Amino acid sequence: MAHERAGLPALESDLIDVDTLIAAYYDLTPDPDDPDQQVVFGTSGHRGSSLDTAFNEAHIAATTQAIVEYRAAQGTTGPLFIGKDTHALSEPAWRTAIEVLHANGVHVYAEREDEYTPTPAVSRAILRHNAANSVAADGIVVTPSHNPPRDGGFKYNPPTGGPADTDATSVIAARANELLRDPAAIRRTPYERIAGEVARYDYRTPYCAELAEVLNLDAIRGSGLIHGADPMGGAAVQYWQHLAELGLPIEVVNPTVDPTWRFMTLDTDGKIRMDCSSPNAMASLVQQRDRYSIATGNDADSDRHGIVTPDAGLMNPNAYLAVAINYLFANRPGWSPAAGVGKTLVSSSLIDKVAGKLGRRLVEVPVGFKWFVPGLTDGSIGFGGEESAGASFLTLAGGTWTTDKDGILLALLASEILAVTGRTPSQHYAELEAEFGRSFYARVDADADRAQKARLSQLSAEDVTVTELAGEPITAVLSHAPGNGAAIGGIKVTTDTAWFAARPSGTEDKYKIYAESLKGADHLTEVQSAAKSLVDAALR
Repeated sequence: MAHERAGLPALESDLIDVDTLIAAYYDLTPDPDDPDQQVVFGTSGHRGSSLDTAFNEAHIAATTQAIVEYRAAQGTTGPLFIGKDTHALSEPAWRTAIEVLHANGVHVYAEREDEYTPTPAVSRAILRHNAANSVAADGIVVTPSHNPPRDGGFKYNPPTGGPADTDATSVIAARANELLRDPAAIRRTPYERIAGEVARYDYRTPYCAELAEVLNLDAIRGSGLIHGADPMGGAAVQYWQHLAELGLPIEVVNPTVDPTWRFMTLDTDGKIRMDCSSPNAMASLVQQRDRYSIATGNDADSDRHGIVTPDAGLMNPNAYLAVAINYLFANRPGWSPAAGVGKTLVSSSLIDKVAGKLGRRLVEVPVGFKWFVPGLTDGSIGFGGEESAGASFLTLAGGTWTTDKDGILLALLASEILAVTGRTPSQHYAELEAEFGRSFYARVDADADRAQKARLSQLSAEDVTVTELAGEPITAVLSHAPGNGAAIGGIKVTTDTAWFAARPSGTEDKYKIYAESLKGADHLTEVQSAAKSLVDAALR
């Protein structure tokens, strides 16, 4: 059930005390024997709050030292690109990481203290370097993505440019937790002594210039449209401003950066959360939709996108993914005819129908963008997308753009679609529904502690003892993704007209139930209810 103030502006009582949060980062020391205070890598790195002793100076120093040792063991001897978003804990953690990297002799490329770097710009920088040099570079992004202002986050991108897989993160986390017990083994140089020695890197200029390699920017410039870009207080703010300076028809909706995010409307659960796929978090932009031809939002590290049109408001992420796939594969003649469509198995089945119409191979993988990295690297996947509003795709010539999610790219694609076709993405989606039928899709979250999340991640087909779901025979129970055989960290249950998937959140103390019905809204509610009962029984 939605919070009573969901979608309404934040009040002073909703805001964090930034000074207290940062003080806790330095003052609180984690207990290495407390599981809630250890380093744990979810789907996108280690996240937590300094107030909970889950994201503190000790965690970041230990994790960075572990990354140094891991990259050395892998033979990664090139520079390390490090970026940060606008969360209050990001700059302190960024400084800690640079101290450890410098003391260990790693050549660091970093933006300046008052600059922010979107996740896709770090991915792009890694790939750009590695295409031109014989020594491999990697990267770190200091961000908890869309998480509330009290949180911090820290993720590692290996030389592939995309999110590290569990082969890397399990080693890094295990070593970091050893180092929490032995901080003397961590090498550090105080930032004040080395700030002038850190190599400053311009992420923004080449990223923005190279967008012409992946998008039809000329069509956008000549269309007469107005693109309202809302950075939502995140790292994209300086990038949208620069793109406007380059002559694109962009108006930056709100350029304010404030680590309390006081300008946000509250998310569904009553928290401030920069989730650009949430109608409640995006309420203020949706209210302005008639001012722009296309309006878009990005989360704090700009790897996610939210698309708002005058005729439909905020699009469901699945709807936009289906439209983007349908448009791109028809308008990218430079892509290989063998390039497939990548989707996570919790994304809409309408994408399956679009891929079938296009005659393209469907690659269905577990949740986590890391699964798309190989295909986006070798061109065997033209587009990879997640239901949580994260995606990337190949350049116009069929080469690699990013191997991490790119919210700026997907936001600008919405304007390209309008400029080239004369119809908004939501109008295109209405055409897809007319062709394939209407999809009723939703995701609901429920609270879950660490033990419950661990139990859910181990569910298998044997744990599902019922044979029907919302009045229909169950046709399959999956614990591994059909696209690559990888474990999904939960289960997916299907019938002829519906499905649900349940898995623990990799970023918060919640579990998620994704569900879709092709029969109607009432049937979707039945599917969700049956799914929650099944999961709750399994957790008990």
